[in-house]
Amino acid sequence: MRLGVLDVGSNTVHLLVVDAHHGAHPWPAHSEKVVLRLAEQIGPDGALTEVGADMLIRAVSMAKAAAAGLNTDDLIAFATSAVRDATNAAEVLARVRDETGVRLEVLPGADEARMTFLAVRRWFGWSAGRLLLLDIGGGSLEIAAGIDEDPTAAVSLPLGAGRLTRERLRLSPEDLAPPSAQAVEELREYVDGQLDPVVKEIVDVGWERPVGTSKTFRTLARLAGAAPSGAGVWTKRSLTRTGLRQVIGFIRHIPPGQLAELEGVSIGRAHQLLAGAVVAETVMRKLDVEKLTICPWALREGVILRRLDQLGPH
Repeated sequence: MRLGVLDVGSNTVHLLVVDAHHGAHPWPAHSEKVVLRLAEQIGPDGALTEVGADMLIRAVSMAKAAAAGLNTDDLIAFATSAVRDATNAAEVLARVRDETGVRLEVLPGADEARMTFLAVRRWFGWSAGRLLLLDIGGGSLEIAAGIDEDPTAAVSLPLGAGRLTRERLRLSPEDLAPPSAQAVEELREYVDGQLDPVVKEIVDVGWERPVGTSKTFRTLARLAGAAPSGAGVWTKRSLTRTGLRQVIGFIRHIPPGQLAELEGVSIGRAHQLLAGAVVAETVMRKLDVEKLTICPWALREGVILRRLDQLGPH
Protein backbone atom coordinates (compact mmCIF):
# COMPACT_ATOMS: atom_id res chain seq x y z
CA MET A 1 0.00 0.00 0.00
CA ARG A 2 1.04 3.63 -0.43
CA LEU A 3 1.09 5.76 2.73
CA GLY A 4 1.57 9.49 3.04
CA VAL A 5 2.89 11.12 6.20
CA LEU A 6 2.50 14.86 6.70
CA ASP A 7 4.77 16.18 9.45
CA VAL A 8 4.04 19.73 10.61
CA GLY A 9 7.13 20.70 12.57
CA SER A 10 8.60 23.88 14.00
CA ASN A 11 10.69 24.51 10.88
CA THR A 12 9.08 22.64 7.99
CA VAL A 13 5.94 21.00 6.71
CA HIS A 14 7.22 17.72 5.25
CA LEU A 15 5.29 15.23 3.14
CA LEU A 16 6.78 11.74 2.86
CA VAL A 17 5.10 9.11 0.68
CA VAL A 18 6.20 5.49 1.01
CA ASP A 19 5.28 2.13 -0.45
CA ALA A 20 5.00 -0.38 2.37
CA HIS A 21 3.11 -3.22 3.93
CA HIS A 22 3.12 -4.93 7.31
CA GLY A 23 6.48 -6.55 8.05
CA ALA A 24 8.24 -4.90 5.09
CA HIS A 25 10.77 -2.10 4.71
CA PRO A 26 8.96 1.19 3.86
CA TRP A 27 10.44 2.43 0.56
CA PRO A 28 10.26 6.20 -0.08
CA ALA A 29 8.33 7.09 -3.25
CA HIS A 30 8.20 10.87 -2.84
CA SER A 31 9.38 13.57 -0.44
CA GLU A 32 8.71 17.29 -0.43
CA LYS A 33 8.85 20.01 2.17
CA VAL A 34 8.10 23.67 2.66
CA VAL A 35 10.09 25.78 5.11
CA LEU A 36 7.56 27.74 7.20
CA ARG A 37 9.39 28.21 10.52
CA LEU A 38 6.00 28.17 12.26
CA ALA A 39 7.60 28.61 15.67
CA GLU A 40 8.69 32.09 14.60
CA GLN A 41 5.01 32.88 13.98
CA ILE A 42 4.11 32.46 17.65
CA GLY A 43 3.12 35.87 19.00
CA PRO A 44 3.83 37.41 22.44
CA ASP A 45 0.56 35.91 23.72
CA GLY A 46 1.74 32.41 22.82
CA ALA A 47 -0.75 32.08 19.95
CA LEU A 48 0.06 31.20 16.35
CA THR A 49 -0.52 34.35 14.33
CA GLU A 50 -3.15 34.57 11.61
CA VAL A 51 -0.33 34.84 9.07
CA GLY A 52 1.19 31.66 10.47
CA ALA A 53 -2.14 29.84 10.36
CA ASP A 54 -2.70 30.97 6.76
CA MET A 55 0.77 29.70 5.79
CA LEU A 56 0.05 26.38 7.47
CA ILE A 57 -3.28 25.95 5.71
CA ARG A 58 -1.72 26.65 2.30
CA ALA A 59 1.09 24.16 2.97
CA VAL A 60 -1.30 21.44 4.18
CA SER A 61 -3.59 22.00 1.19
CA MET A 62 -0.66 21.66 -1.22
CA ALA A 63 0.59 18.53 0.54
CA LYS A 64 -2.86 16.95 0.43
CA ALA A 65 -3.10 17.62 -3.30
CA ALA A 66 0.37 16.15 -3.84
CA ALA A 67 -0.51 13.03 -1.85
CA ALA A 68 -3.72 12.59 -3.84
CA GLY A 69 -1.80 12.97 -7.10
CA LEU A 70 0.51 10.17 -5.97
CA ASN A 71 -2.47 7.87 -5.27
CA THR A 72 -1.84 7.43 -1.56
CA ASP A 73 -4.14 5.00 0.24
CA ASP A 74 -3.91 6.89 3.51
CA LEU A 75 -2.57 10.26 4.70
CA ILE A 76 -1.36 10.44 8.30
CA ALA A 77 -1.02 14.05 9.41
CA PHE A 78 0.51 15.18 12.68
CA ALA A 79 1.97 18.28 14.30
CA THR A 80 4.75 18.61 16.86
CA SER A 81 5.96 21.35 19.19
CA ALA A 82 5.13 24.56 17.27
CA VAL A 83 1.41 23.75 17.08
CA ARG A 84 1.47 21.77 20.32
CA ASP A 85 2.72 24.79 22.28
CA ALA A 86 0.46 27.38 20.67
CA THR A 87 -2.22 28.70 23.02
CA ASN A 88 -4.72 28.70 20.15
CA ALA A 89 -3.84 25.20 18.93
CA ALA A 90 -7.47 24.02 19.02
CA GLU A 91 -8.64 26.91 16.83
CA VAL A 92 -5.77 26.42 14.36
CA LEU A 93 -6.47 22.69 14.08
CA ALA A 94 -10.15 23.40 13.49
CA ARG A 95 -9.30 25.84 10.69
CA VAL A 96 -6.97 23.31 9.07
CA ARG A 97 -9.69 20.65 9.24
CA ASP A 98 -12.46 22.90 7.94
CA GLU A 99 -10.44 24.49 5.12
CA THR A 100 -8.39 21.52 3.92
CA GLY A 101 -10.24 18.43 5.14
CA VAL A 102 -7.04 17.22 6.84
CA ARG A 103 -7.21 16.26 10.51
CA LEU A 104 -3.90 17.13 12.13
CA GLU A 105 -3.12 15.10 15.24
CA VAL A 106 -0.98 16.87 17.82
CA LEU A 107 1.68 14.50 19.11
CA PRO A 108 2.58 14.84 22.80
CA GLY A 109 6.33 15.15 23.26
CA ALA A 110 6.69 11.78 24.97
CA ASP A 111 4.83 10.09 22.10
CA GLU A 112 7.15 11.82 19.66
CA ALA A 113 10.08 10.25 21.53
CA ARG A 114 8.41 6.82 21.55
CA MET A 115 7.66 6.75 17.83
CA THR A 116 11.15 7.93 16.93
CA PHE A 117 12.53 5.24 19.22
CA LEU A 118 10.43 2.63 17.39
CA ALA A 119 11.95 3.72 14.06
CA VAL A 120 15.47 3.51 15.48
CA ARG A 121 14.81 0.08 16.99
CA ARG A 122 13.50 -1.26 13.69
CA TRP A 123 16.45 0.21 11.79
CA PHE A 124 19.13 -1.34 14.00
CA GLY A 125 17.26 -4.47 15.08
CA TRP A 126 17.45 -6.45 18.29
CA SER A 127 21.19 -7.06 17.99
CA ALA A 128 21.78 -3.41 18.92
CA GLY A 129 20.79 -4.22 22.50
CA ARG A 130 19.54 -1.47 24.77
CA LEU A 131 19.23 1.81 22.85
CA LEU A 132 19.58 5.45 23.80
CA LEU A 133 17.86 7.87 21.42
CA LEU A 134 18.65 11.59 21.14
CA ASP A 135 16.63 13.75 18.72
CA ILE A 136 16.94 17.55 18.49
CA GLY A 137 14.07 19.19 16.63
CA GLY A 138 13.18 22.81 16.07
CA GLY A 139 11.14 23.12 19.24
CA SER A 140 12.10 20.23 21.49
CA LEU A 141 14.67 17.61 22.45
CA GLU A 142 13.48 14.03 22.70
CA ILE A 143 15.34 11.40 24.72
CA ALA A 144 14.34 7.76 25.02
CA ALA A 145 16.00 4.58 26.25
CA GLY A 146 15.10 0.93 26.53
CA ILE A 147 15.44 -2.64 25.29
CA ASP A 148 12.02 -3.13 23.65
CA GLU A 149 10.24 -1.38 20.78
CA ASP A 150 8.49 0.80 23.34
CA PRO A 151 11.15 2.58 25.42
CA THR A 152 11.36 2.26 29.18
CA ALA A 153 11.94 6.02 29.47
CA ALA A 154 10.75 8.69 27.03
CA VAL A 155 11.00 12.42 27.71
CA SER A 156 10.61 15.64 25.76
CA LEU A 157 12.20 18.93 26.80
CA PRO A 158 11.77 22.46 25.35
CA LEU A 159 15.35 22.45 24.05
CA GLY A 160 14.83 22.60 20.30
CA ALA A 161 17.43 24.35 18.15
CA GLY A 162 14.98 26.90 16.77
CA ARG A 163 13.41 27.68 20.13
CA LEU A 164 16.78 28.29 21.81
CA THR A 165 18.05 30.35 18.88
CA ARG A 166 15.08 32.70 19.25
CA GLU A 167 14.66 32.76 23.00
CA ARG A 168 18.24 32.45 24.27
CA LEU A 169 20.71 33.46 21.57
CA ARG A 170 18.21 35.87 19.97
CA LEU A 171 19.62 35.25 16.52
CA SER A 172 17.99 35.65 13.12
CA PRO A 173 19.15 34.42 9.71
CA GLU A 174 20.10 37.97 8.76
CA ASP A 175 22.43 38.66 11.71
CA LEU A 176 25.90 39.73 10.57
CA ALA A 177 27.71 38.93 13.82
CA PRO A 178 27.98 35.69 15.79
CA PRO A 179 26.67 35.56 19.37
CA SER A 180 29.00 36.56 22.17
CA ALA A 181 30.97 34.00 24.15
CA GLN A 182 28.88 34.96 27.19
CA ALA A 183 25.61 34.27 25.33
CA VAL A 184 26.85 30.83 24.29
CA GLU A 185 27.99 30.01 27.82
CA GLU A 186 24.67 31.16 29.28
CA LEU A 187 22.88 28.93 26.78
CA ARG A 188 25.02 25.97 27.81
CA GLU A 189 24.24 26.59 31.48
CA TYR A 190 20.52 26.85 30.71
CA VAL A 191 20.49 23.57 28.78
CA ASP A 192 22.51 21.94 31.56
CA GLY A 193 19.91 22.97 34.11
CA GLN A 194 16.99 21.78 31.99
CA LEU A 195 18.59 18.35 31.62
CA ASP A 196 19.37 17.84 35.32
CA PRO A 197 15.90 16.50 36.30
CA VAL A 198 15.87 13.74 33.65
CA VAL A 199 19.48 12.50 33.62
CA LYS A 200 19.05 9.95 36.42
CA GLU A 201 15.90 8.47 34.86
CA ILE A 202 17.71 7.88 31.57
CA VAL A 203 20.96 6.66 33.11
CA ASP A 204 19.08 4.19 35.30
CA VAL A 205 17.68 2.52 32.16
CA GLY A 206 21.14 2.20 30.62
CA TRP A 207 22.11 1.48 27.01
CA GLU A 208 24.57 -0.34 24.78
CA ARG A 209 24.15 1.82 21.69
CA PRO A 210 23.58 5.59 21.77
CA VAL A 211 21.90 6.95 18.63
CA GLY A 212 21.28 10.42 17.23
CA THR A 213 18.65 11.11 14.59
CA SER A 214 17.02 13.89 12.54
CA LYS A 215 18.39 16.92 10.73
CA THR A 216 20.43 18.61 13.47
CA PHE A 217 22.48 15.54 14.31
CA ARG A 218 22.93 14.64 10.64
CA THR A 219 24.23 18.13 9.88
CA LEU A 220 26.59 18.16 12.85
CA ALA A 221 27.91 14.73 11.91
CA ARG A 222 28.52 15.94 8.34
CA LEU A 223 30.46 18.96 9.61
CA ALA A 224 32.50 16.63 11.82
CA GLY A 225 33.50 14.52 8.82
CA ALA A 226 30.68 12.01 8.24
CA ALA A 227 29.79 10.98 4.69
CA PRO A 228 27.46 13.31 2.73
CA SER A 229 23.83 12.39 2.12
CA GLY A 230 24.73 11.48 -1.46
CA ALA A 231 26.59 8.43 -0.16
CA GLY A 232 23.20 6.86 0.61
CA VAL A 233 21.23 5.83 3.69
CA TRP A 234 23.15 2.57 4.16
CA THR A 235 26.45 4.38 4.75
CA LYS A 236 27.48 4.27 8.40
CA ARG A 237 27.74 7.67 10.05
CA SER A 238 28.65 8.73 13.57
CA LEU A 239 29.37 11.79 15.68
CA THR A 240 31.91 11.91 18.49
CA ARG A 241 31.88 14.38 21.33
CA THR A 242 35.40 15.45 20.43
CA GLY A 243 34.33 16.11 16.85
CA LEU A 244 31.28 17.99 18.08
CA ARG A 245 33.37 20.24 20.32
CA GLN A 246 35.57 21.05 17.33
CA VAL A 247 32.52 21.91 15.25
CA ILE A 248 31.23 24.24 17.98
CA GLY A 249 34.64 25.91 18.26
CA PHE A 250 34.47 26.62 14.54
CA ILE A 251 30.85 27.65 13.94
CA ARG A 252 30.51 29.85 17.03
CA HIS A 253 32.68 32.46 15.27
CA ILE A 254 30.67 32.46 12.03
CA PRO A 255 27.77 34.90 11.56
CA PRO A 256 24.42 33.08 11.19
CA GLY A 257 23.97 34.43 7.68
CA GLN A 258 27.17 32.72 6.53
CA LEU A 259 26.65 29.28 8.08
CA ALA A 260 24.59 28.15 5.08
CA GLU A 261 27.77 28.40 2.98
CA LEU A 262 29.14 25.34 4.79
CA GLU A 263 28.71 22.03 2.98
CA GLY A 264 25.77 20.06 4.34
CA VAL A 265 24.10 23.02 6.09
CA SER A 266 20.62 23.92 4.83
CA ILE A 267 19.70 27.57 4.37
CA GLY A 268 16.48 27.29 6.37
CA ARG A 269 18.18 26.01 9.53
CA ALA A 270 21.67 27.49 9.31
CA HIS A 271 21.13 30.13 12.00
CA GLN A 272 19.86 27.42 14.39
CA LEU A 273 22.93 25.25 14.06
CA LEU A 274 24.94 26.66 16.96
CA ALA A 275 22.08 26.25 19.45
CA GLY A 276 21.53 22.70 18.22
CA ALA A 277 25.23 21.95 18.61
CA VAL A 278 25.25 23.27 22.17
CA VAL A 279 22.26 21.06 23.05
CA ALA A 280 23.94 18.04 21.42
CA GLU A 281 27.23 18.55 23.24
CA THR A 282 25.54 19.20 26.57
CA VAL A 283 23.28 16.16 26.49
CA MET A 284 26.15 13.92 25.36
CA ARG A 285 28.30 15.25 28.20
CA LYS A 286 25.56 14.92 30.82
CA LEU A 287 24.88 11.32 29.78
CA ASP A 288 28.60 10.58 29.36
CA VAL A 289 28.19 9.59 25.70
CA GLU A 290 31.41 9.71 23.71
CA LYS A 291 30.04 8.62 20.33
CA LEU A 292 26.63 8.54 18.64
CA THR A 293 25.61 6.39 15.70
CA ILE A 294 23.48 8.40 13.27
CA CYS A 295 20.20 6.75 12.24
CA PRO A 296 18.54 7.78 8.95
CA TRP A 297 15.08 6.89 10.26
CA ALA A 298 13.26 9.17 12.68
CA LEU A 299 9.75 10.31 13.64
CA ARG A 300 8.08 10.07 10.22
CA GLU A 301 9.26 6.50 9.77
CA GLY A 302 8.13 5.68 13.31
CA VAL A 303 4.64 6.99 12.55
CA ILE A 304 4.53 4.86 9.38
CA LEU A 305 5.67 1.74 11.23
CA ARG A 306 3.11 2.28 13.98
CA ARG A 307 0.32 2.61 11.42
CA LEU A 308 1.43 -0.56 9.60
CA ASP A 309 1.47 -2.41 12.92
CA GLN A 310 -2.09 -1.25 13.59
CA LEU A 311 -3.25 -2.39 10.16
CA GLY A 312 -1.61 -5.79 10.56
CA PRO A 313 -0.89 -8.31 7.80
CA HIS A 314 -3.19 -8.42 4.79
